[in-house]
Amino acid sequence: MSDSPAGRLQALFEGHRLTPTQRRIAHCMVRRAGDVPFLSSVELAELAGVSQPSVTRFAVALGFDGYPALRRHLREVAPPEPGAAEREDEELNEYQQAVLAEIENLKHLAGLLADPAPVERAGRLLARSRPLPVLGLRAASSQARGFAYFAAKVHPDVRLLDEAGSMLTDRVDAAVRAGATALLCFALPRHPREVVEALEYARAAGLTVVTVAESAFAPVAAHSDLLIPAAVGTGLAFDTACAPMMLGRVLLEAMADELPDAQARLEEFDTKAAARGLFVE
Repeated sequence: MSDSPAGRLQALFEGHRLTPTQRRIAHCMVRRAGDVPFLSSVELAELAGVSQPSVTRFAVALGFDGYPALRRHLREVAPPEPGAAEREDEELNEYQQAVLAEIENLKHLAGLLADPAPVERAGRLLARSRPLPVLGLRAASSQARGFAYFAAKVHPDVRLLDEAGSMLTDRVDAAVRAGATALLCFALPRHPREVVEALEYARAAGLTVVTVAESAFAPVAAHSDLLIPAAVGTGLAFDTACAPMMLGRVLLEAMADELPDAQARLEEFDTKAAARGLFVE
């Protein structure tokens, strides 16, 4: 591996303390080792799902004057293998490539979770909020609905907010009056204006906003108190969201860990489900 372009790139990154965003850029570069020496900073930023200034800061963090200097270095130490990209394209069809890209998104999420502090903080915030509003509109509605479905089995009062319109702010107000202290938001591209407006309203009403979004640079970031990123797949006509769904389950686990009666609630549900014959064995 050390003699391959990807291996030489990994050696370049070793020994540097990189931020999560910079680790994302590094991971993207390793994944596209054959192409990256010829990418502009804008193209690399788009591939990694970060901003162009982040790419520049990343190059400086590695000890270069800027991205052009880093790219010149890459052309010397990690030249592309002749025909490597073509061979890969020939071997994998678009469906396989989309699946493998999602696997990479999950690996990136696993890397971010090496520091569990943000998720643990989110778990505490969500567990303490009674009720707990969960927001997700349009593409993100299924993520919010899935979280709310399972969360209701361990949390005493979960309120799903998956419809936009004037009623949305009414429901935020109702949650605040009932004692809510936090709101969980799933925000996926393309980002509806109503989501940004709802988060702005929720924070003004006193709620702490925890957000799952595809990037720390998503439009909802400015209206979130705690944002945990999980990349979406863009290889198909419609984005795929395996990593955001997985992060939602991780947040469920962290929240359940903070609820002392979570296990008792689950056991009670299982007993009642068995008595009702709810599930087919």
